[in-house]
Amino acid sequence: MALIKSVKGIKPIIGKNCFIAENATITGDVTIGDDCSIWFNAVIRGDVHSIKIGNNVNIQDAVVVHGTYQKAAVEIGDNVSIAHSAIIHGCTIRSNVLVGMGAILMDGVVVESNSVVAAGAVVSKNTIIRSGSVYAGIPARMIKEMDKDLLEGEVNRISNNYNMYAGWYDD
Repeated sequence: MALIKSVKGIKPIIGKNCFIAENATITGDVTIGDDCSIWFNAVIRGDVHSIKIGNNVNIQDAVVVHGTYQKAAVEIGDNVSIAHSAIIHGCTIRSNVLVGMGAILMDGVVVESNSVVAAGAVVSKNTIIRSGSVYAGIPARMIKEMDKDLLEGEVNRISNNYNMYAGWYDD
């Protein structure tokens, strides 16, 4: 069973039809919507600020989600995939977004809807990723505009597939 702990009397709230891996950790002021999946070794630590996660979000293996004390909460919209080993820290991710493997998003970052942050990208503090953009590199910069094939073939496909993958696991 996952490690789900209250912090200062605040217990995480988890929506309906969610898959939470046995070794995931979710603490404190965390709200997770419906049809989400939190994968192996993921840590969602709502101890110093709130973390709000929408519907149909997958937080993959070894992802860390955390805020900054009294400064930066985390907000994640609907239909978002956060790939293996990414770090999401004190930022806002709107809906229909793919954050690639090993990406780092720092405090104050806003990723607008229908966007991609490429694998390994480091998104510097307070960067705004405009809707329809693909960002990559260190520091991350816009490399191209999102097209319909990327949105449907990657962003939507991955977020929908993770619900299917979660259904493969026995209780």
